[in-house]
Amino acid sequence: MPDPYLHPPVAAVRDAVARALAEDLTPLGDLSAALVPDSVTATAHVVARAPGVLAGAACATEAFAQVDGRLVVHWRADDGDVLAAGRVLATVTGPLAPMLTAERTALNFLGHLSGIATRVAEFVAAAGDGGARIWDTRKTTPGLRALEKAAVRAGGARNHRGNLSDWVMLKDNHLMGLGITEGVTRAKDRWPGRTVHVEADRFDQVLEAVAAGADAILLDNMSPAEVRRCVEAVHVACGTGRRPLLEISGGVTLATVAEYARTGADMISSGSLTNSAPVLDIGLDIEADR
Repeated sequence: MPDPYLHPPVAAVRDAVARALAEDLTPLGDLSAALVPDSVTATAHVVARAPGVLAGAACATEAFAQVDGRLVVHWRADDGDVLAAGRVLATVTGPLAPMLTAERTALNFLGHLSGIATRVAEFVAAAGDGGARIWDTRKTTPGLRALEKAAVRAGGARNHRGNLSDWVMLKDNHLMGLGITEGVTRAKDRWPGRTVHVEADRFDQVLEAVAAGADAILLDNMSPAEVRRCVEAVHVACGTGRRPLLEISGGVTLATVAEYARTGADMISSGSLTNSAPVLDIGLDIEADR
């Protein structure tokens, strides 16, 4: 049974696919596929050419459906599944012409989103059982955030805020004109139901954010030793009471994430999960029916 947690919202899928198809089909449609007789049908297999983690199945299905409702997609894998090279992920049957029209759009979504899920899974595995969990950022492709954040979930990580309205995040540029204490106080007054997240790149800022009542603190561009010092100080300051969530960000790589995960922080974020993920090679092998 597909896990809805791993899939993007249906409305976001429909919108993204419609925009992608419009890029290919405006203004005159698929001139090449229009030459293929409508009577020719085909069976195609979606195949993973390289190992990875699947994401974007709903987008591929939607691409075929929006082009021609006669195209039927039967999935043998679902988002979040670990893939071996050569695995058949789905079978597509129906008229050949619209299948050819939808092919590239479907594969573009699958390759891009599966690439993100695959990179995320590598980060999650590298972090191991150190204690900190991996989550994403807003460094996403414009217009595809809901899809890319679903791919992050498919890879085994968690989502940071979805947009600027989700919660208050006071980063260094905000704090140039607004101190930490004043910023947290004003945020809690104006948006009492919102999380207040403060970026800190110095030890004294961490202590001020705790004293001000921040709900979360981003430890920015700190070494593992500096992070451990901050974590210990926050635990001391909060005692047995509620403490802010502690996030690590900045300069974290596959080579360093395990060490950061053992510092005692709660979360590790990396924009590279979404903005630097290579495409996973997924192809469509088509055979015309006799």
